[in-house]
Amino acid sequence: LSLLLDFIFPSFYCSVSASHPYSFAPMGRSLLSHFSMVTYSAPRFASSTRSCGLSIGGYLRRTRIIRQQASGDFRCFCSSVAVSEPVNSESSSSPVRKRIVSGVQPTGSIHLGNYLGAIKNWIRLQDTYETFFFIVDLHAITLQYEAQQLLRATRDTAAIYLACGVDPSKASVFVQSHVRAHVELMWLLSSATPIGWLNRMIQFKEKSRKAGDENVGVALLTYPVLMAADILLYQSDLVPVGEDQKQHLELTRELAERVNYLYGGRKWKKLGGRGGALFKVPEPLIPPTGARIMSLTDGLSKMSKSAPSDQSRINLLDSKDVIANKIKRCKTDAFPGLEFDNAERPECNNLLSIYQLVSGKTKQEVAEECRDMNWGTFKIVLTDALVDHLHPIQVRYEEIISDSSYLDGVLAEGARKAADIADVTVNNVYQAMGFLKR
Repeated sequence: LSLLLDFIFPSFYCSVSASHPYSFAPMGRSLLSHFSMVTYSAPRFASSTRSCGLSIGGYLRRTRIIRQQASGDFRCFCSSVAVSEPVNSESSSSPVRKRIVSGVQPTGSIHLGNYLGAIKNWIRLQDTYETFFFIVDLHAITLQYEAQQLLRATRDTAAIYLACGVDPSKASVFVQSHVRAHVELMWLLSSATPIGWLNRMIQFKEKSRKAGDENVGVALLTYPVLMAADILLYQSDLVPVGEDQKQHLELTRELAERVNYLYGGRKWKKLGGRGGALFKVPEPLIPPTGARIMSLTDGLSKMSKSAPSDQSRINLLDSKDVIANKIKRCKTDAFPGLEFDNAERPECNNLLSIYQLVSGKTKQEVAEECRDMNWGTFKIVLTDALVDHLHPIQVRYEEIISDSSYLDGVLAEGARKAADIADVTVNNVYQAMGFLKR
């Protein structure tokens, strides 16, 4: 009867997910089994799609998802279309800007894929959204690393953020480990995360296979839970993600709904809380271009810091001569002319896309300019465009990294702003889970 009332009265956001069948008593499962026989698509109980609640129709849609997952075919399912362009807050009826969080690991050098796929888009987003950009140093220790290198890379990454155009007066820039609520919430969420969800993560399978069982720590398996904590701490509306991260974001969404159901609503209110949902359920924001920059040595593999050959990537701090050498030696093909979107020419499509993004030209302009070029001519054009685009970033980086007091001040202020929001979230979760107030 209690479960039925939860469905009927919208005052309780019943964040039910079909991937949590064990969350219900046998009677609850029986009632939901009865509902699944009815073709019914009700609206969500709240007016916003980010209310962290699912309607009966939403529950039924998720039952189809879990059947596919149970069959062993685990894929990313997002309940709405990814947002590809920012919504201008000035034209919105609400004065509150939507919130975005994103981060990059301080492992290796920041490369062109990180910049074009993430950081460059942040510059545009910070003018429209409330933004939190951080260096995810806690994620950097999930595989073997050198402590001195982590320390140096963390500062370098922060300096590159600012050199690329992230404005600390518009965005909060900070180091993940400087906000302790990330670790606290990660532990709380771990208690509600089924191990089966983590075992399905594709990146864990790939990385653990490469590293070998003896070199894989527990942190690599629980990495997605920390990622979920990073996002949910700030009640994020949108998360910029590449295609390869959508599965992790979907786990975050499922985990938010599960915790909302287990501890939110009237259960939380009985413990003295405000009731309702503990977390917003974030949506993915996938940039229309540049979301996935590929390797210079393999057009089918993503440009990566972990690739053994530095030849596979353009690092943002590479000198002019290094960039020229890497482009000169990069993999091409034997087809005549240059063209976009030919499945048989992944390297050609990748290099043209890079040129389009760093030159600021449209896809059509690049296609017309390069249609009849040979590789030798195009590589010179691409090299010049890359050097011209990266030079101002490199100059600004040197200015920032040499002024340690400025950089430290930016990171401290960013961490303070982030902690003000994160602490509220984690304290609410502690209360809802029944912990004694500190």
